[in-house]
Amino acid sequence: MASKHPPVCQIFSFKDCKTSLDPIFELPVHCLTPTAAPIVIDNGSFQTRAGWAAPAAELDSAPRLIFRSVAARSRGAARSETQIGNDIPNLEPLRWLLKSQFDRNVVVNFEIQELILDHVFTHLGLSSEGFVEHPILMTEAPCNPLHCRQMMSELLFECYRVPFVSYGVDSLYSFYHNNNQRNLQPPHTGLILSSGYHCSHILPVVDGRLDAVNCKRLNVAGSQAASYLQRLLQLKYPGHLAAITLSRMEELLHEHSYTAVDYHQELEKWRCPEFYEREVHRMQLPFSGKVPGGCVSVEERQERRAQQLRRLQEINTRRREEKLQQDQERLDRLLAVQELLEDGLLDQFHKSLMELNMDSAEELQSYINKLQLAVEQGRLKLLQSDGAEGKMEVSELEQPIDEGDGVALMDPDFPEDPLSEKSVNVVQPAFNMAEYHQLFVGTERLRCPEILFQPSLIGEDQMGLMETLQYVLARYTPEQQEALVNNVFLTGGNVQYPGMKERVERELLEFRPFQSHFKVTMATRPGLDTWYGARDWALEHPAAAGAEGWISRQDYEEKGCEYLSEHCASNVFVPMKIAKPVPARPAELPVAFQTPTGASAVVATVTSTSAPSSSTDAADINMVAS
Repeated sequence: MASKHPPVCQIFSFKDCKTSLDPIFELPVHCLTPTAAPIVIDNGSFQTRAGWAAPAAELDSAPRLIFRSVAARSRGAARSETQIGNDIPNLEPLRWLLKSQFDRNVVVNFEIQELILDHVFTHLGLSSEGFVEHPILMTEAPCNPLHCRQMMSELLFECYRVPFVSYGVDSLYSFYHNNNQRNLQPPHTGLILSSGYHCSHILPVVDGRLDAVNCKRLNVAGSQAASYLQRLLQLKYPGHLAAITLSRMEELLHEHSYTAVDYHQELEKWRCPEFYEREVHRMQLPFSGKVPGGCVSVEERQERRAQQLRRLQEINTRRREEKLQQDQERLDRLLAVQELLEDGLLDQFHKSLMELNMDSAEELQSYINKLQLAVEQGRLKLLQSDGAEGKMEVSELEQPIDEGDGVALMDPDFPEDPLSEKSVNVVQPAFNMAEYHQLFVGTERLRCPEILFQPSLIGEDQMGLMETLQYVLARYTPEQQEALVNNVFLTGGNVQYPGMKERVERELLEFRPFQSHFKVTMATRPGLDTWYGARDWALEHPAAAGAEGWISRQDYEEKGCEYLSEHCASNVFVPMKIAKPVPARPAELPVAFQTPTGASAVVATVTSTSAPSSSTDAADINMVAS
């Protein structure tokens, strides 16, 4: 039985949060003594988080700096004029100026990366000039290219002269932190599903180490979902294109979207009008309540008409003054030419007549008389218009302007009177301005997160998250598969949609064998656990020469820029072996020569081979007579 009460409308407003400037903290004393505390930097493609690796009892456990990983810098602007992260109060007006150090999830723009690090070190209270005396722990992408790590190490060791550097994978730090909270005994084995701003990853961890050979990346994540939502709403509401900004779409994703456990079954629910009215989110856009062309009193109409009349009179007066000034200047020039004739300077007089395109003195006198008359009439009209200005205003207010007079006084570029001639007592139809400026977000709430499982919705020709997971599992033995699915771990800012864990469990139940077991866990704080895990690792593994996971300056100089010291949350170091080309001995070209006696030519082909047991070369000579 249907309910008699209408469903309650859910109306929300955009927060349009404005960021505040990051404070400049003072350097804590216990971060210097007895040893310099490491600085933990979660270098994410959406946000950068930085803070001290100090125990929670000594320092606030949260990261001290959290800001967007973007920089706004105009072309040709100085470094001091660059705005970083929270220094930009509103991203939308400067969207075309924003630059990031990332291409997808890999750092490629190290000029912007240097600006980001300058911002971090300055606001953490480091005042040392030319060097940073604290070890640096920084996150990097899974299977980060050697060239990118080489450039990052070069920046940290050469530019900032840091003593130690450690690199680790963001999702592995989160995995490490949550396993410690759950009191799981190392070494840990599990399957990490990580989804961030630009990319998503499937990362298998076997016996506490990343299996880099079987890692997979999907080029679908939060930024693609926000762009997809923006396109859907702009097509749905073409009258509000400017108001549907990318920042608001990110807010919609974070606070109003959810993941459907069964996508097609959930879409069928939205066909029901009652379900739609109950679940649709009406997003209220800002608007002005003043309706143009509404009910206007008689006094306001008369005041507007008086203002219009005064403006027309000012335009006509200004045009008459300009015309009078032009006529006066031309008259003065003609009178100067006439004085040449009176002074007897005939040559100059005839030359001036030719310049004026005149033939005789009579024609010159005729033009002078006409201009004198026009100047006198213009001055008379100006005096009359100044004297009758007040009278005209009163008379025009009492009588409506005739159509002919309006055409004579009306400036062609001046818009017509927007006020309607209808009576003010006519009842205007009601228009709900607030409802016109509402965005009805219905199925878009689940369609945008669904691209993580069905990238074909946005035209991406690749597998979804769970298909990729199934493909990765198929590369292991059944015993290894059982161990991996017993610890499926979700992390990253793009897995925080309600229903994400239930959707992954349902998909696993579909393709896993009958009566097999699996366990899916979500990170406690998917967006911040990376930083907390990196902090915990830095506290348990102090920086020292030869310590596991830390690269010292001596290692950097001896083993190369791309060197990586492996640990439980790092990538696998694969050294780059570049085979140096051995300079080959140039082979002798076929030589054709003639005998002194004129005999036929003999072609000699020489092939040199090096004997393995001797340093001398042997030559095989094949003689071919032609």
